[in-house]
Amino acid sequence: MSGTRTASSAERGTLSTGRLGIWGIVFLVASAAAPLTVVVSAAPMAFRLGGIGAPGAMLLCGVILALFAAGFTAMSSHVPNAGAFYAYALHGLGKSAGVGLAFVTAYAYAFLCFCFYAFIGFFGELVLTEWFGSAPSWWVIALASAAAVALLGMRQVDVGAKVLAVLVTAEVAILLVIAVAVLFAGGPEAPSAAGFDPRNILAGGGIGMLLVIGFGAFLGFEGTAIYAEEARRPGRTIPRATYLVVALLAAFYAFTFWILTLAFGVEGVLAFAAGDDFESMVFTAAGQFVGPLAAGVVQILIVTSFFACILAFHNACTRYLFSLGREGILPSALSRTHRVHKSPATASLTLSAACIAGIGIAAVFVTDAYLGLAVWTYATGVLGLVFGQALAAVAVVAFFARDRRGHSPWRVIVAPVLGAAGLIAAVTLIVIHFEFTTGMNGAINWVLILPTPLLFVAGMIYERILKRRRPALWSALGRTEKPVERQAD
Repeated sequence: MSGTRTASSAERGTLSTGRLGIWGIVFLVASAAAPLTVVVSAAPMAFRLGGIGAPGAMLLCGVILALFAAGFTAMSSHVPNAGAFYAYALHGLGKSAGVGLAFVTAYAYAFLCFCFYAFIGFFGELVLTEWFGSAPSWWVIALASAAAVALLGMRQVDVGAKVLAVLVTAEVAILLVIAVAVLFAGGPEAPSAAGFDPRNILAGGGIGMLLVIGFGAFLGFEGTAIYAEEARRPGRTIPRATYLVVALLAAFYAFTFWILTLAFGVEGVLAFAAGDDFESMVFTAAGQFVGPLAAGVVQILIVTSFFACILAFHNACTRYLFSLGREGILPSALSRTHRVHKSPATASLTLSAACIAGIGIAAVFVTDAYLGLAVWTYATGVLGLVFGQALAAVAVVAFFARDRRGHSPWRVIVAPVLGAAGLIAAVTLIVIHFEFTTGMNGAINWVLILPTPLLFVAGMIYERILKRRRPALWSALGRTEKPVERQAD
């Protein structure tokens, strides 16, 4: 027992340092956003529920998140921590808010990890059946994916980044091939900028759903700060990687969404989106402008895209669990790292075990992995994570309002205030339109919404308990961070 308590830093509390450069972090975070699955699944839904302003809405969400990122990355220079949201809330709004947000964020990331196993199982079974006539059940594919993620999660973080780099490059490449083919062949109408007209974005009646879908498309972008402890020169790497990933995703989404308006025409894309087979929009464009082989490649890459999602969110979630274990908020065993790879080994194995157990339970009770599992778990995770972004934005403003620490007012006050306003509006709209995200009606939506505020309150209560019963641990909360070099504004 005493040996466990005195475990060396090689086993507990220290992640591998200097493993990630700018592009390694970009690929880790872009994989979580899953650009191919966003274009294939979210674009048709955005046109269907939000109207022709979908391309411009992607840019609008990108701008809001870039404003948030200004202060978010500035704070990473002063509070580098694998549990970024928790640490930011703690230092900006106090320990009570920090612990509350820690509960919400860990819950949201875990739900998103689990939902992507359902997605990969569903689409894997679908693609294998179409290609070979039969396929294992969705849960078999999900379990195989969980085993692969468990192995990669134990390795050094740059190993996972290299795998994700290959998968994300393939995703982007096939969509660019389709885009170039559409540009050269032309569509049924002359190119139109209607998708970027502010009137179609803000006044078309679908702004609520456009923002819900838009912020969901950037899911996980804040993950850049999670890797601050493992980055090379984090004071420079984290801000550059964050701005780069937001800019690339915003431009890519806006461009590919607009390509669909060119491929089918303004009226045509809206008519397609309103039809019963609206989900096949990108497959149809691929087959029509490139050929059936391209449509088949997209189907395969949808599966690998979800695998990239799982691995990226697994890496992010394990680092949250590691950080909370190191702080003493969760069991300290979660802070144990691999002797060789310095990865958050115990946290990784714990998350893998929980997901495998969840898949096993769902295999018994769930027949439709998509509607019966993936959709509502995704909606729940998105709500929790965007809530975390909004509260972190407020925490950034509060942190720098007391002392700008040499940063410009624009970067740490004005831009974060604008970003916080946009994110608070997004949380409100997600709650208002939650039934569209889950695909369900009635009180069940409130059952799925309530865990986010309840966990936040539970965390705040737990912080009070820690203060009374474990004052030494409470006093040490937030003291594991070490300042890193700051990049000039």
